[in-house]
Amino acid sequence: MTGGLIALAAALVAASELGLVLRRRAGRFRAVPVSPLPPAAPGGQAPGGDVLTEADLGGPLGQRATLVQFSTAFCAPCRPTRQILTQVAGMVDGVTHVEVDAAARLDLVRRLRINSTPTVLVLGPDGAIAKRAVGLPRKADVIAALGGVVEPSSQASGK
Repeated sequence: MTGGLIALAAALVAASELGLVLRRRAGRFRAVPVSPLPPAAPGGQAPGGDVLTEADLGGPLGQRATLVQFSTAFCAPCRPTRQILTQVAGMVDGVTHVEVDAAARLDLVRRLRINSTPTVLVLGPDGAIAKRAVGLPRKADVIAALGGVVEPSSQASGK
């Protein structure tokens, strides 16, 4: 009986620690490692899936960056994520927000290894994936992730 209680307590502690770690990581942007790309596949797309095109997204790429959100119909944090990304895209010239229905684009979900929604990708102007976050991101984190991708505009640099 005592051994069972000890095992139960240890399982509760381990589950609590795992929950705290996952909560801390949710919505945080991580850089996507750049792997050496083999020659481009037919159509000019990188075989590894590191570059997304307008055909992949079903919408235009932004001139300076694109915020891509993978959502599903029953995803509770997807709506506030959509609002945050739309606000940020409206604040920064040349940045576009594109939402992809993960259930309708399983080919893309598998290719990019999207395991949960919302998943947010930050693409450079060429469609290369630069940053990735899983879960509801904070607005400040989205802006910071864009800062690493977006080149300063000619107005901001004094040209």
